[in-house]
Amino acid sequence: MKLKTRLTRLATLIASEADSNPEFAAQIEELLGDIKKVPLKSSVRKSKDKGASATGAVSSHRGRRTPAVLDPVALARESEASLRSGLAELDHDRLLDVVAEYGMDPGKLVMKWKDDERIIERIVELAIARATKGDAFRAD
Repeated sequence: MKLKTRLTRLATLIASEADSNPEFAAQIEELLGDIKKVPLKSSVRKSKDKGASATGAVSSHRGRRTPAVLDPVALARESEASLRSGLAELDHDRLLDVVAEYGMDPGKLVMKWKDDERIIERIVELAIARATKGDAFRAD
C-alpha cells in the first residue's frame, strides 16, 4: 500500500473517531490547539525584483510588487487623454507597478527603463491595443 493511501486512511480514522468520541476529540484539540494555521503556498511566479511597499521598504513577499494604483485598460477605454493624465501623476515605481501587474513587459525590458516618458508611452501603447482588441467583431 502506498504511503499516501496509508496516511489518508489514518487521517480518516482519526477524524471519524474524533466525531464519535468527544473525549478523544478534546484530547486531539488539546494536542493540536497550540499549532498556528499555516497558509498554503500559492503558485506564485518567482521574480528577480524585490517587492517594495508604499514606504519603500521590502515586503515579506520577495519578488512581488505593490498593486497598481490604476487600471490602464479601463482608462484607455474612456480616452487616451485620461490615461495619459492618470499616468503622468504617477512616480517611477508606481509606473513600474502598473507594468508588472498588467503584464506589459513580456521581454523584461521596460522594468529596466529609467525614463518615465518612455514607460508611459509603452503603457499607453499596450493599454490602447488591449482596450480596442476585438472591436472589429463588436456591433456599434
